[in-house]
Amino acid sequence: MSTSTAVVDARGVRRRGQVYVGLAALAWSTAGVLQRELAVGTATQVAGRALFAVLALLAFVAFSGQGGGVRAFVSMGRAELAVAACTAVASGTFIVALNHTTVANVLFMQAVAPLAAALIAWAGLREAVSRRTVAAMVVAIGGVSLMVGGPGGSHGLGLALSVVMTLAFALSVVITRHRRDISMAPAICLSQVLVLAAAGPFARPETVGLHDLVLIVLLGFGQIGLGLAFLTMGARLIPAAEVALITLLEVVLGPLWVWLALSERPSTATLLGGAVVIGAVVLQAFA
Repeated sequence: MSTSTAVVDARGVRRRGQVYVGLAALAWSTAGVLQRELAVGTATQVAGRALFAVLALLAFVAFSGQGGGVRAFVSMGRAELAVAACTAVASGTFIVALNHTTVANVLFMQAVAPLAAALIAWAGLREAVSRRTVAAMVVAIGGVSLMVGGPGGSHGLGLALSVVMTLAFALSVVITRHRRDISMAPAICLSQVLVLAAAGPFARPETVGLHDLVLIVLLGFGQIGLGLAFLTMGARLIPAAEVALITLLEVVLGPLWVWLALSERPSTATLLGGAVVIGAVVLQAFA
């Protein structure tokens, strides 16, 4: 009887984890369709999103047992500061990249992050890389080549920003995994403070109308804040490979929302390349 109860409890915990991570992916997938509706400058978009993300993440840190708020930030070490810096770069370049290429190009490039993380961990931490992971990397490179080389693909500044975004996020994942004994919630909050400090001086708040304000609040509180809260809760309940697979919902849903709502149809090369990238990530996750 006790064994069956434990099995039921374990299934319930796993199901909760899957739901939480799925909700995180759903929240993140709204970035493109919300950003496309904004009528303010890029710096104002980045700073406004970061401002409301800071407010949401401060509340999350305060109510998630991170040492009473201020103490959680004062006690941060080099690993947390590195994660904050990398996440700030990834977060800032993500929004800027959306202003220079399609949502599909940005999100499909972001899907390469788990594979890039495996490569960085191998180079920096000497973590073993399986043959399956190597094969997945080769396949992913082929998918990215399709996206970049085909008509309507990502080029120039949009491509460069997407690559920087992917590498910065992958590096933050590697550091977080390496120091899994530390909660990175305060570091993620600090990352948005850094983004706000960098973009704030160039922002023009006087250009933000009510419509834009609502969209920016949704981006800050919902897309980043709520997404991070759900991921933090769910990632502790299910295996990392399962997290990687479920978060691919963002890559699928993000371009879909923009396609349905704003008729931004990805090019055939982008769709084919993106499908190859997703297949590569699925292959690596099952490793």
